Amino acid sequence: MGEIRNCYIICYDIRCPKRWRKAYKLLEGYGERIQYSIFRCVMNQRDREKLRWELETILTKEDCILFVRLSDRCVQDIPKYNRPGAWENTDKPFLII
Repeated sequence: MGEIRNCYIICYDIRCPKRWRKAYKLLEGYGERIQYSIFRCVMNQRDREKLRWELETILTKEDCILFVRLSDRCVQDIPKYNRPGAWENTDKPFLII
């Protein structure tokens, strides 16, 4: 059985364009951008800690980053309160051959 994966919203405010680009490229490898400085990532605990460590090597004290873990219930309810298509399903179907 695999590790438990949770949905995280990651928001950031990075002052230097060079650091911003590095953080942006790093986050692209972990999830999808849903707004300018907001990413949605589905990760297990190990991946979350690895991402936090990698971001800490890029960011300085003047930069801000926020990780918010969403419960399964929260994720299920998001389409109820938003416009259609604002939050696509994060579960990717598997094809068994």
